[in-house]
Amino acid sequence: MRFKIDFKIFLFLILFYFTKQVETYAVIILFAIIHEMGHLLAGILLGMKPESIELMPYGLRVSFKLTPNDYNKQISKGNLLVLKKILVALAGPLTNILMIIIILNIKMNIFSNLICIYANLLLIFFNLLPIYPLDGGRVLKGILHMLFGKNKSEKYINNISLITLILVTFLSSFAIYYIKNIAIFIIIIFLWILHIKQDKIYMQKAKIYNLIKKSIEIEENK
Repeated sequence: MRFKIDFKIFLFLILFYFTKQVETYAVIILFAIIHEMGHLLAGILLGMKPESIELMPYGLRVSFKLTPNDYNKQISKGNLLVLKKILVALAGPLTNILMIIIILNIKMNIFSNLICIYANLLLIFFNLLPIYPLDGGRVLKGILHMLFGKNKSEKYINNISLITLILVTFLSSFAIYYIKNIAIFIIIIFLWILHIKQDKIYMQKAKIYNLIKKSIEIEENK
């Protein structure tokens, strides 16, 4: 299993330091790491093999190793793999909910409690948004995959992600203006970066699907 560090994390530390929000950022990163540990533990318990762990400006990113044989299975077993991915995606937000329950039962000062609860609620809210590749997007994509197949699920989740991201950006602009929280602004930027990357991947796959479809139609018309 590989471990990597994205050195942009130090730029974020400097940014939050000068905006006097480094403590909030540190708490969010801490619980984001615990969030990803929930994904990692769930994946291991479900028999999935971790491939890499990367320390990012917004926490850890855990990826699991999948072989061609994992996809090249009968439909029932293929759906079982998708179901495993859904459970792994849900494990992160459930871990944050568990953290909130633990925090509420630990005697700390009110300010520390509020920061920790705020960080976990923020992670739960944004991760459950139906934006791929966030947890909510992964869960929705998995459900769409089982209902409509891989090709349509990727098309649907790409469109849903864009619509959701536009709405979240609009609503978050009010929160950024009134709360003056740079963390929300940074999260929105990262969500757009993630969507743009995923949109490029989707467009490349769509071209391949269309080429395969045309090839099949040509063969059938011969």
